[in-house]
Amino acid sequence: MAELRFAHAINRALAECMEEDPTVFLFGEDIAEAGGPFGVTRGLHERFGQDRIRDTPISEAAMANAAVGAALTGLKPVLEIMFMDFMTLTMDALVNQAAKARFMFGGQTSVPMVVRTPHGGGISAGPQHSQCLEAWFAHIPGLKVICPSNPADAYGLLKSAIYDSDPVVFVENKALYAMKGEVPDDAGPIPIGKARLVRQGTDVTVVSYGATVQRVERAAKTLANEGIEIEVLDLRSIQPWDEAAVLESLKRTHRLLIVHEAVEAFGVGAEIAARMANIGFDELDAPIVRIGAPFVPVPFAPILEEQYQPQADDVVAAVRELCA
Repeated sequence: MAELRFAHAINRALAECMEEDPTVFLFGEDIAEAGGPFGVTRGLHERFGQDRIRDTPISEAAMANAAVGAALTGLKPVLEIMFMDFMTLTMDALVNQAAKARFMFGGQTSVPMVVRTPHGGGISAGPQHSQCLEAWFAHIPGLKVICPSNPADAYGLLKSAIYDSDPVVFVENKALYAMKGEVPDDAGPIPIGKARLVRQGTDVTVVSYGATVQRVERAAKTLANEGIEIEVLDLRSIQPWDEAAVLESLKRTHRLLIVHEAVEAFGVGAEIAARMANIGFDELDAPIVRIGAPFVPVPFAPILEEQYQPQADDVVAAVRELCA
């Protein structure tokens, strides 16, 4: 068992996949000698060389289209987009090309590519470098979307994403890069689409993913002191998401709260709430509640950014209201 930072767990997964499969290669802005804007790929250039770790010009559209072409010809590209906000420039390649290829070619080809990209706030990067846009890509048939909350999951899910034969958007919350956690020496891939039961409880099911999982865990400790036991589920995979696990938890608690850092409106929480209101209606003893960011751009000032993001206190207040 090794204790690794979130960023180092991703680095380890990338290195192991490159050792195991010569068709895996990395490219993106400043990912070679510089190791990327957050140092995630540091050391890989020296280890694997220029042919497999490539810096690119600042042109996200060109990078994404190159990744699609490489994947269609038998390679397994792992593309890094410096901030998720710049995924806007990759939309044609991902949405109209990568996601549709298997369907349009009658299953005769696939696009085994991964796009790694950091989202979220916490570093005062402002409204153009802090957005959580995962719901956009979860809406597209043919794309898979993953967002881990800890180093072990980052390692295992990234390996699964690279081994997958279809395009995967791998979302990394930038506030988690320094987080430490244990990763088993013999850890392997984690199946895409399976949620993780973080904490058992009887009173309220709280579903989350990414950085907000840690805030939900803090809220759980506060609530436990009041005699309220929440069951915490970490989605890990947003598309596909583990509908069965959420329903099973709802059957135990009969109340549901969904928490994510992304804007609440039209988000991942809305999809989960709609499905559970349908297939889990008979299990509900209270309305489903969502917590997300308000419908405004991410503020730059640290004090405003903290108020903008869902916090543990928001979870505590919502659970108390549900239980009341």
